[in-house]
Amino acid sequence: MRGLVIGLAGIGLSMTYSILNFANFAHGDFITAGAFSGWATTYLVAGLGRADVGALLLVGAGGSVFGGTLGIGVTGTPLAVAAGALVAGVATVVLALGIDRLVFKPIRDEDGITLLITSVGVAFALRYLMQFVFGSSVRGTTSQPPSISLYFVDGAVRINAHDIAVVVVAGGLMLAVHLLLQMTKLGKAMRAMADNEDLAQITGIPTERVVRSVWVIGGGLTGVAGYMFILWKGTLGFNDGWLLLLLIFAAVILGGIGSIYGAIVGGLAIGLTASVSVIWIPSAFARAAAFAVMIVLLLVKPEGIFSGRSTA
Repeated sequence: MRGLVIGLAGIGLSMTYSILNFANFAHGDFITAGAFSGWATTYLVAGLGRADVGALLLVGAGGSVFGGTLGIGVTGTPLAVAAGALVAGVATVVLALGIDRLVFKPIRDEDGITLLITSVGVAFALRYLMQFVFGSSVRGTTSQPPSISLYFVDGAVRINAHDIAVVVVAGGLMLAVHLLLQMTKLGKAMRAMADNEDLAQITGIPTERVVRSVWVIGGGLTGVAGYMFILWKGTLGFNDGWLLLLLIFAAVILGGIGSIYGAIVGGLAIGLTASVSVIWIPSAFARAAAFAVMIVLLLVKPEGIFSGRSTA
């Protein structure tokens, strides 16, 4: 589940790098922004008439209302969860387009370092704005979902409804991205621009429209990934996206910088390593294990699993 979320969020980061040629450090806070907007919607739909509207829109800041009390979950409040996931994607698209128009577009012709440092500033601004609005407390967001046990040779694995929701949503969106890249004119234009932006302009590809499409697609996937991440783990805090960002960067680098499929495969590899490693090492070192695997694999194949293939 962790790998699917990392891979889904990594698609947007990989698209930004391959087409806009900079590492967007605000990507993690796009994840958090999508999560907060989506969960504010879910709380509002699930709790309208049962709690104060202000408390619901602030996602229960200060312990004013709890997701468990509202019975929030895929099975308990499916309409609220679906609405939240939709709003998370749309809100992140609007945020990404707005920041591109106000911040990134005026300096798009500068070098990658300028854009990178600017994105760091945007990340801090977004993170502490969300802390100011929603508070710094970590709050529980869901009730306990129903689960089933799958028995294997040496024990059982419990899978709950939220796990299944993550698989369905992330898998469906990844398939949609694949079809878009391989079977649409927009996908071909994106791949062409990633390979050679100057040649793409000469051949008449509307590069500005492609850039907007990158922010729309990447922002939407990122927002939904943030929402599903919180649905899966059941808690929400203002720095969740920032903490996830390093693993996303590791996944994108491991898969091959600029490769969408590499981001997906790298996300699965990093997520599985971080989760499975706790069998042998303390959980506090799970992130270190994920980065260790990344380093070892890059020593063997420095260009990444997918050899740095741009976009596709």
